Amino acid sequence: MIRVLLADDSPLTRTVIKELLMCDPQIAVVGEVTDGRQAVDETRRLKPDLVILDVLMPVMDGLDAVREIMAESPTPILVLSANVDRTASRNAFIAIELGALDVMEKPKGFGTHAFETIAQTLRDKVKSLARIQVMHHYRRESRGVASKVAPKSLVCTDRTLLAIGASTGGPKAIMHVLQNLPRKPVPVLIVQHIANGFVNGFADWLDKENSWTVRVATDGDRLLPGVVLIAPCLHHMEIRNGRVCLTDDPPKNSCRPSADVLFSSLARNGFGAKTAAILLTGMGTDGADGLLELKNAGACSFVQDEESCAVFGMPRAAIERDAADMVLPLPDIPLMLKHILID
Repeated sequence: MIRVLLADDSPLTRTVIKELLMCDPQIAVVGEVTDGRQAVDETRRLKPDLVILDVLMPVMDGLDAVREIMAESPTPILVLSANVDRTASRNAFIAIELGALDVMEKPKGFGTHAFETIAQTLRDKVKSLARIQVMHHYRRESRGVASKVAPKSLVCTDRTLLAIGASTGGPKAIMHVLQNLPRKPVPVLIVQHIANGFVNGFADWLDKENSWTVRVATDGDRLLPGVVLIAPCLHHMEIRNGRVCLTDDPPKNSCRPSADVLFSSLARNGFGAKTAAILLTGMGTDGADGLLELKNAGACSFVQDEESCAVFGMPRAAIERDAADMVLPLPDIPLMLKHILID
């Protein structure tokens, strides 16, 4: 049984979410609170498997509540947002930076097909996030790459493109990579599995918190030095003839956008030997096959290690396929990239 604590100042929202969750016999709502202070106290007392939390609450807002929960009694947290405008979704990603695992829009449109889809997505997300073991924050000091023996193929300075794939736990990991990598004039391409409607807020959050220029990709974009392009929701991102090509082809690995699609397009279109590719924390297997294609095409390929991952699914799948040149803790990834990407 998955034990859930609901934190939202709207009685209607709590009632709707509670009814949606309790349709599943594996989920039990063990507590309901109306402000952030209560969320902190009840998390400590009830020790739920998951906290579902709104960002905008009285007494103590959701951001401060996430900060205190992760400091006092670390628990998986799912942030629900009433809307997906840039300001609201940016707050959600600040919550992720503080330790929350994921974000999605609150269910709305009761009785519609879209509502039922969101309801099932919420139940599935609750089941997956509740299994994740969280920590206060990642404290281990980087050992540095000097102590590692890299394959000769990786001792190079001719990679002119960085490609990243990630899912659950990915926003915080991507932020770490960008913030700790000196701004170099290379294009960066990112596929991050994210709830529909939140990609603009994700891009804004990344753009404001580091020195890279970050925006959501549009069809026909050129690959520009120092610009980070993020695949938009519900579209695959490929690179054809040196430009971004967005498609609504069927999902791959139940994902759209898919890291496999991006990685495979780079391998097929002559970017293999120019690319440093990373597969970060995430659930499932997306990106593993594409990473292997890129590696076979001459790319430098890395995956995040299990200890620093929120979820080790995607990196594990890549390792099982022998798609990774190196398995690195998150702090060591930007250190390695400093030696791989050219100025």
